[in-house]
Amino acid sequence: MNVCVYGSASLDLADIYYEKTEHLGETLGKRGHNLVFGGGANGMMGAAARGFKKAGAKITGVAPSFFKVDGILYEKTDEMIYTDTMRQRKQKMDDLSDAFVVTPGGIGTFEEFFEIYTLLQLGQTSKPLAVYNVNDYFKYIKLALEDAAKQKFMPDNSLHLVKFFDKEDDVVDYIENHKAENFDVLKYRSIELEKNQNLKR
Repeated sequence: MNVCVYGSASLDLADIYYEKTEHLGETLGKRGHNLVFGGGANGMMGAAARGFKKAGAKITGVAPSFFKVDGILYEKTDEMIYTDTMRQRKQKMDDLSDAFVVTPGGIGTFEEFFEIYTLLQLGQTSKPLAVYNVNDYFKYIKLALEDAAKQKFMPDNSLHLVKFFDKEDDVVDYIENHKAENFDVLKYRSIELEKNQNLKR
């Protein structure tokens, strides 16, 4: 399958992030998967690409044309697709991918994660979404989601739509064995509303 890997483009991270992400990419490549990513040469994007390249897998980069600057894009992609905008880039990556893996990153990575998560909750996609929680990086996002569900800002049943993993093998196993499920948030809310009304009677 084509696996979309999201992640940071930063050069200033602790080595553990690069090492773990590169090894994840290599493992995915060895298990017959191909990479779709944001085309970056650095950070988690570059690390994932290097891992897939080691395994001999196909690498497809998707980047806005204004990123055509020396040193920004990974030069060993099998295919580089250029878009006019960042929004078009995300849509193209979504269209090309069968699964999504989120590695540590900043606001761009958070945005990508929450967009796919939202589409899952709205039933607009059923592709697996896994978070590779290297060095417990995503612990506060996970806690924030759990708290949002606890306080009824989101359906608690939607927490199962994304999985957080500390081990790369668990990430790979999850996306390979995932069974598509469309989560109907409107149906869920109507059930919850009816339940709450019955409790008040």
